[in-house]
Amino acid sequence: MELRYLTSFLAVAEELHFGRAAKRLQMAQPPLSQQIRQLEKELGVQLFERNTRSVRLTSAGESFLEPVRQVMEDLDIATKAARAAGRGEYGRVTVGFAGASSHESLPLLTRAVRAAHPGLELVMRGQTYANVALARVADGSLDLGFVRLPVTQPGVSARVIDEEEMICAMPSDHPLARLDSVPVEALAEEPFVSFPANAGSTVRDATVRVCVSAGFNPRVVQEAPDSYTILALVAAGVGVTLTLSSCQHIQQTGLAYRPLAGEVVRLQAALAWRPDNPSAALRTVLGIAEVALPTPVS
Repeated sequence: MELRYLTSFLAVAEELHFGRAAKRLQMAQPPLSQQIRQLEKELGVQLFERNTRSVRLTSAGESFLEPVRQVMEDLDIATKAARAAGRGEYGRVTVGFAGASSHESLPLLTRAVRAAHPGLELVMRGQTYANVALARVADGSLDLGFVRLPVTQPGVSARVIDEEEMICAMPSDHPLARLDSVPVEALAEEPFVSFPANAGSTVRDATVRVCVSAGFNPRVVQEAPDSYTILALVAAGVGVTLTLSSCQHIQQTGLAYRPLAGEVVRLQAALAWRPDNPSAALRTVLGIAEVALPTPVS
């Protein structure tokens, strides 16, 4: 059954006049009459009773009318949805992020997207460490990832959205907590709490680099999957950790933060995506992110 037959039926049923229906459809009356006859033939029922003076629906036509209206309304909704998706106003974008360090940037993005385009859905994939997020953006299983520079995956673009400083977290009664800043070498004999090795955490990787530069390998005695758990363990006296300044919102009894002495170690947070991703929704989210999460001025 052709869609144009339903369009013609609806026009005649609402106008109850072939001439007015033809004018509404911007077509000649004979082709309209032919389409109605073809529709009746396909259905095997008569839809209209017509004579030279009037046109009215048969009982079959009356039964057919509301379902046809629903079909046309559904089609209109589907058409608008497709066009909105093509403009990036509707659709789904998968986003990978890792907990505590995204606690400020992620809500800024989600609120801005929701305000600009309620039809866009951000599907969150938490506990996705930066290196893992980068790999998943590269292989196409994520549309957008919160990552850290450098981004070395081929075919992936990135834009810096924040710059974070590495700091030390320790039990508040630790002797080093009395200092204004902590020399990294002073941590050489300390037990460390950290993210799992080889899990894709850039913070774990940076911790090792900073400690090795100071002449020692960190002695990790406890691993945990997120900053909240790591800092709870630190507050409980299990060890110390190197974390990011963005995690200082985590305040627990028995926990102290101190900057590292000497040259400041910074990690740049970024959004990563594939430029060849065909998603119009992703392009819209990236445009919103440029306003909600601007690149900091150097």
